Amino acid sequence: MIVAHYIWYLTKNTNTIYGNNPMNKIVSILSAFPTPLSTTLAILALFMFSSVAFSQSEKTAPHLPRFSEITTISDGWEPLEFPNIDQHSNYQLLVEDGVQVVKADTAGGASGLIARLNVQPQESLILNWRWKVSNVFSKGDARSKSGDDYPARIYVAFEFQPDNAGFFERAKRKAVEVMFGETLPGNAINYIWANRLPVGEWVNNPYTDKTRMLAVSSGAEKTGDWVSIERDIMADYRKAFGEEPPAIIGIAIMSDSDNTGEQASAWYGDIQLIKAP
Repeated sequence: MIVAHYIWYLTKNTNTIYGNNPMNKIVSILSAFPTPLSTTLAILALFMFSSVAFSQSEKTAPHLPRFSEITTISDGWEPLEFPNIDQHSNYQLLVEDGVQVVKADTAGGASGLIARLNVQPQESLILNWRWKVSNVFSKGDARSKSGDDYPARIYVAFEFQPDNAGFFERAKRKAVEVMFGETLPGNAINYIWANRLPVGEWVNNPYTDKTRMLAVSSGAEKTGDWVSIERDIMADYRKAFGEEPPAIIGIAIMSDSDNTGEQASAWYGDIQLIKAP
């Protein structure tokens, strides 16, 4: 079975995928479709070799599994791992203040947990959660690839909209669909506990403008404390990309430090999608 989580590979360095690697054949095939972005072909190749499927034909969850209610991490959440990053973050369920949460530990590596969804767009859709971090990264910088690490972040991935894409983008995606029977996701919003970016500021992910990042927590002032966040992801999508949002097809958590090489722990409480009244 071909498996993928393309949208998250857009946020990680793909420079090491060449050489004696089986995906070179795919890169050469997709090279028939020119693009101004030299890394796009590599990213598309990575899509075919990742560990989590986003095929529209596969079963999707009707809601986000709550960390407070699941028995094991694998109850509705799946590993998000990168083939070029051998060192992974560690995720475990534990009870804090009488409530079960997920604790993440990262020390120079990167990996996450994802849940597949199929949530149709609405006028307003609220995403709320609470999180806590032990520290931020001294070398962390949301504007640079070398500093693109966060003690805590949450991704929201959206369905690809072919009518809003250029010819070459549609052609590349169609090639993947025909060759491998997979549909690639589109844009993503990345909510981050920033290291220095001010709360409320938007930036492009350093690796791609298909992922827009918003600092919803920032700095060391509230480290060690639980912080509750609430966002209207429909409104955020309109602001980030200047268009109406498509369906939501996945949400992920990740604590990563592969670029900075630093260490941190994060705690994630329940993540909920709520239709606004």
